[in-house]
Amino acid sequence: MTDDDLEFELELSELVSAEDFLDYFGIDYQPAVVQVNRLHILQRFHDYLGQLDELPDSVAAKRALYTDRLRMAYHDFLTSDARTEKVFRVFRMTEPRRVAVPLAELLEGHAHATRV
Repeated sequence: MTDDDLEFELELSELVSAEDFLDYFGIDYQPAVVQVNRLHILQRFHDYLGQLDELPDSVAAKRALYTDRLRMAYHDFLTSDARTEKVFRVFRMTEPRRVAVPLAELLEGHAHATRV
């Protein structure tokens, strides 16, 4: 790993918010969009990076790739919302299932418990 790689990794490790990432990579954004979707944007950015087979060797190419993927993640939420995009598992879960327990089984369990 080169000094440039280490510096780039260090700079990335100091970014803590979606706004930090967007500012660092020079992406113009609407604060209201980011305020509502910051975690979703960062997760989508992470997902986009995870889809890559490998990263470029040069820092300049990595920076360009990261910028492109972060811009894509941000733009996903300009025209959509978190519920539609389903970034987090909770939005991908199906409706809760109904479980039916016959009353007779409940009464049988209660009768057994009172005898013990």
